[in-house]
Amino acid sequence: VQLQASGGGLVQAGGSLRLSCAASGLSFSSATVAWFRQAPGKEHEFVARIFRSGGVPTYADSVKGRFTISRDTAKNTVYLQMNSLKPEDTAVYYCATGSRVIWSSSFEISNYDYKGQGTQVTVSS
Repeated sequence: VQLQASGGGLVQAGGSLRLSCAASGLSFSSATVAWFRQAPGKEHEFVARIFRSGGVPTYADSVKGRFTISRDTAKNTVYLQMNSLKPEDTAVYYCATGSRVIWSSSFEISNYDYKGQGTQVTVSS
């Protein structure tokens, strides 16, 4: 199983980026997928999650209303649309997936079976 995250870059505050996470060797339709981020010197932070069963995605309070997670089952890709970016959104963003993740454990990246290599997002002020 491989997860390939892409779409990061340098953007000014208020701008937008769309991150993509493409999977091989695993179907996202049967797995919970989440985005985490890690700023320099900090722990991984939960950003957003979409369950394998669908339903309403969950977002961290810090990104609610600005970020949107979505899944394209035909392309086996999960996206993170990030709008109204702020300098504090600067981090390496990782996608993670697992088929046995439950709600209570889904906020910790260590509970996911597979993680991508990360993509850098830098927001300038």
